[in-house]
Amino acid sequence: MSSEKQRLLHIDWLRGLACVLMFQTHAYDAWLGEAARRGRLLHISRLLGTLPAPLFLFLAGISSALIILQLEARGTSPRAIAGRLTQRGAKIFGLGLLFRLQEFLLGQPGAPWTDLLRVDILNTIGLSLILVGCVYGIFPAARLAAPAAAVAGLCVGLATPALWSTHRPEFLPWFAESYVNGVHTLGYPQPWLFPLFPWAAFALFGLAVGLVLFGQRGRAVPGPAHLLAAVVGIGLIVAAPWLERFVERLYRVADFWHSSPAFLLLRLGILLVLLAGAYVWCGRMVRDRSRGPLILLGRHSLLVYWIHIEFVYGRFSLLAKRASTPIEATLALALLTTAMWWLAAQWDQYRTAKMRV
Repeated sequence: MSSEKQRLLHIDWLRGLACVLMFQTHAYDAWLGEAARRGRLLHISRLLGTLPAPLFLFLAGISSALIILQLEARGTSPRAIAGRLTQRGAKIFGLGLLFRLQEFLLGQPGAPWTDLLRVDILNTIGLSLILVGCVYGIFPAARLAAPAAAVAGLCVGLATPALWSTHRPEFLPWFAESYVNGVHTLGYPQPWLFPLFPWAAFALFGLAVGLVLFGQRGRAVPGPAHLLAAVVGIGLIVAAPWLERFVERLYRVADFWHSSPAFLLLRLGILLVLLAGAYVWCGRMVRDRSRGPLILLGRHSLLVYWIHIEFVYGRFSLLAKRASTPIEATLALALLTTAMWWLAAQWDQYRTAKMRV
């Protein structure tokens, strides 16, 4: 397997891992009965559930870096590249609005109209990619955009605690403030939503990492480059508790598990270690696994995200809501995951056949 193909496979593989973690988070949250919700299973599931959203955003940033490097190699103008990135973000944001409309219509007669304006992960990915395009538009070269994106991501993280507490933009209407701190209609930030602060930081960090790893120097030594990413990641994980001490002194209100810059960097460290681990794992494949289960799920992550929600939270739920035992929920989760893999495989075959025509 070529180094270039391996690199692309391990990005898809990681996105597929994010899909599987997302499935289990949503499934156990939706289906477990009240007795089971007090057990360890749901606690572990929710802990693992802190990874899918950062992974999706981080990998979206890396994908943007790949687009930049590819178009720069073709001699595309910086303005056209920035436009391509912002158009990609606008498309995903539009799909996010369409998804919210679908959920609102399928949720009738009980869904409130305010659900149309809920800040969900697709909305945030779209706006974050628009922000990535703006960063490249201001710093129109890969060697400039990488440090700029890292600094921008750090600024987003540092601004989050204040924007969630002491300096909330309460002058904005609730649906606009939701994109800043996720207040929705409840009057205070909701940790289950995906506002730009802090979530956009992961896309910005992904852009910086992607430009370094897949740039000219990174391509020359991909193994050591990924090893360095893992070392940096481990350093961030180890340093996070120490950094939290400074966070507590810097902010009047600091919520480690939701808005703290230390937790943001901790999760970034985990993502860097996972990225390096995926590179090693895909590099050990003894045969072409470009249609492996995780890779297929990752390649069509938007499709399986869109569909699986209805079979978990929607009216087509495989099990009754909050009424199942751990065994029932686990069996249904296995069925859901298999069905999503089959769907991704069929869609991949269809697209491959269509491209050959």
